[in-house]
Amino acid sequence: MGCASVRVLADFEGCWQLSRRILHADGPVATLEGRAIWTRAGASLIQSEEGELRMPGLAPLRATRTYRWDEGLDVHFEDGRFFHRVPAAGGGTRHDCDPDTYDVTYDFTDWPVFTVAWDVRGPRKAYHMVSRYTRI
Repeated sequence: MGCASVRVLADFEGCWQLSRRILHADGPVATLEGRAIWTRAGASLIQSEEGELRMPGLAPLRATRTYRWDEGLDVHFEDGRFFHRVPAAGGGTRHDCDPDTYDVTYDFTDWPVFTVAWDVRGPRKAYHMVSRYTRI
């Protein structure tokens, strides 16, 4: 059942199955299968992702990343720098990291399944990445 309501920080807490597809502009497609866990840390949630990254012609790699989410759905890098604000009702936003641009769209219409689609452009970067999170 779809849900068009506005998301709040507590909605993300817990364990999610993660499936990611990365399409590079020059053709190669990479995939990642793993888990994302949002864990309470005071008033924030720590998002920890871990999975197996597969790229054509290479051995599978273990990949990890960590972010901090605050009330208002503000996302910060592990070192505390602001990354972007998640649109609570879904939709798009941007992170500028000169000379690169990161456009992202959050889709919550199939909650508790959601997708995050990134379009990344820069002098040495050009890819489209879609991550699908499914509540476990």
